[in-house]
Amino acid sequence: MLQKHLGANRGLWVMLIFFGMISLLLVYSSVMTLAYRFHQGNTEFYLLKHAAILLFGLTIGYTIQKVKYVFWGRISVFLYIFILPLLAFTLFNGISVGEASRWLEIPGINLSFQPSDPAKLILILFTCRNIVKYPEALHDFKKFMLRFILPAVLMCLFIFPANLSTAILIFLNTILILWISGASIKNLFYLFLILTVIGIVFFTLIWFVPEFVPRGKTWKSRIENFSNEKSSGNYQAEQAKIAIASGGLVFGKGPGNSIQRAFLPQASSDFIFAIMVEEYGVLISILVLFFYLILLYKGIQIYRSCEHPFGATVALGLVISIVVQALVNMMVAVNLIPVTGQPLPLISMGGTSIWFTMVAMGIIMSINNKIHQKKESEISE
Repeated sequence: MLQKHLGANRGLWVMLIFFGMISLLLVYSSVMTLAYRFHQGNTEFYLLKHAAILLFGLTIGYTIQKVKYVFWGRISVFLYIFILPLLAFTLFNGISVGEASRWLEIPGINLSFQPSDPAKLILILFTCRNIVKYPEALHDFKKFMLRFILPAVLMCLFIFPANLSTAILIFLNTILILWISGASIKNLFYLFLILTVIGIVFFTLIWFVPEFVPRGKTWKSRIENFSNEKSSGNYQAEQAKIAIASGGLVFGKGPGNSIQRAFLPQASSDFIFAIMVEEYGVLISILVLFFYLILLYKGIQIYRSCEHPFGATVALGLVISIVVQALVNMMVAVNLIPVTGQPLPLISMGGTSIWFTMVAMGIIMSINNKIHQKKESEISE
């Protein structure tokens, strides 16, 4: 029965269910402050809401794995053309969170989403499609910039004013995919030089003329607080470190016993990893990290086994995107890098982040199914 419905993806589904269970436990515990602020302490409201989000996400993944993955390559151009004006509209007319316009509200159903979530997925599909269609562009610098870098830059230009970390991650994922796909070292080196010059100019502006750059003051303060380790200016990171330090090696404080959830503003999303360490201990948190690394290993296996260049590149590109975001979230929680605002994939509270991650997982599982179907047909012959 499981073989019929899950195909060759039983191991991946085990991981997804594991992430879902951890997510439910952590969100239920960490939303206490939100519950008292907006729902008279009714944490069950958020539990049921998040359970519905997870269930719908799993349904999305199950449905997408039935779709032939080549379909996404065929429509990637249309998706890319559609997402650019949506990102532009969000930048100028979106719902503001803090100083940034990141959200769009869907009329009539009182639901909002971040267009940057589907943008991550769409750019990977579009880049992989171009790699297969224009392989010569990997070695010709002009074509390399036109076919691969320009589309990524256009997308990131609409994202970075409101969400610099997401724009950086999207661009980094693109470069990693191009490197894996065999882009010439010369092209990558020239790109590195260009990015170095742009980076120096950009951060010089942030440092000396922060008001000249949108959200420049916010980015400068985060860098300063991180480098100077000022407790007063680095409140979230300090509270996260307290949560991690107070969690035990094996058991932590136990489910629902977090203290820092009352002090961390983003306990259920950006800093949920800190709550995990506080309540469940270091070993369970390492196990979660290990599951992400298993997912990366599975992506590498699919990449090596898939004979279709588009499927192979998409599978590894999507897995890298998920795992890199998870590592960034964890590094923020332990104060290895400045605060970025990236959720922990498949665990943090949030509808669109989970749903589009499940779309990505569904595409990966579709590719894996195709590989195993071909192997079974070869064996039967």
